[in-house]
Amino acid sequence: MPPGHGSGVPERPGTPGGDDGRPRRRWLKALIIFLLIAIPAGYGVISAIQSREGGENKEESAQATGLTDDWPTRVQRRIYDVPIPPYSADVAFYETNSWDESKLYVQFITSREGLKRFLTRAGTQPSALEEGEVTISAKEAKTVGWQLSSGEHWSGTVFKQKDPQPRLEITVNRDNPRHPKVYVVSTVTP
Repeated sequence: MPPGHGSGVPERPGTPGGDDGRPRRRWLKALIIFLLIAIPAGYGVISAIQSREGGENKEESAQATGLTDDWPTRVQRRIYDVPIPPYSADVAFYETNSWDESKLYVQFITSREGLKRFLTRAGTQPSALEEGEVTISAKEAKTVGWQLSSGEHWSGTVFKQKDPQPRLEITVNRDNPRHPKVYVVSTVTP
């Protein structure tokens, strides 16, 4: 007698592919694999969107507030070659970063000796300053709200170095000859 006939044990109805339930397991495995791929990919997309929006918001926020009234960090000063002299006053900075270049905007008031020390440590010299020159572009000045104009109390220089060293645009206001105000835009290109 075939199993199940007359033994009082009811037969299980057959499932496609056999009694072991393999089609259901294959379907479950396929679902699990799909979820293991789709969920991290979805998180990656969401994270990228949030990161991009966060960067844009950070840049807009920084531009809205302008310069930060403080010294740039030592690392920033070293990367951008902006050796602010000790005992400088009215120090403020602003940094921008993008794929093709990064800029550090710095302003400070120093003494005549401090200006000489700054220029020497930056790699240039006081004689490189051209009278009546403003070397920072109007667009760059507008970024941080600087009001720079040319004239007899202004001088400037652009110090270009070998890549990957930064390019320094230095403009000095000598309205107060004993305490010149220095404006610097240091640009690093990767």
